[in-house]
Amino acid sequence: MSMFSSALRSSLRTSRPTCFTSRILGTPAVNTLVQRRLLTDQARAAIQKAVTDTPLVLFMKGTPDMPQCGFSRAAIQVLDLHGVPPEKMKTYNVLEDQELREGIKEFSQWPTIPQLYINGEFIGGCDILLGMHQSGELENLLEKENIIPKIEEEKEEAAA
Repeated sequence: MSMFSSALRSSLRTSRPTCFTSRILGTPAVNTLVQRRLLTDQARAAIQKAVTDTPLVLFMKGTPDMPQCGFSRAAIQVLDLHGVPPEKMKTYNVLEDQELREGIKEFSQWPTIPQLYINGEFIGGCDILLGMHQSGELENLLEKENIIPKIEEEKEEAAA
């Protein structure tokens, strides 16, 4: 049982279906049933603690040594390319806990896994991470947030 199981057990509940009427592009009104999941305060607090306890947090499918999807593998490879030290990174395998898998989507309001958090702030999924990597923005963010050393610091240390 993962650390989230107790906090999330019964903490995600399906709300009563809500009926509403909508008009789309002049079509007749359609009654639609909408179900949404509600994340309890306890589950939200558990996830919030997880994303703030470690500088970089990745919710992924599988583990860094054995990713279980291509997007999680790509996220780990990008973080490895930037030299993110293991002591500054924590990963959570959402495949081990279905409630965490759904809860993290509700928490971030982002529909896909993996999800990256840096110093408690949601950064995005694999597509965002790859885009930031390609533009150089990810390296700048990792340096700014003291997750990886600045290039200048590395050069000074090598010269000393």
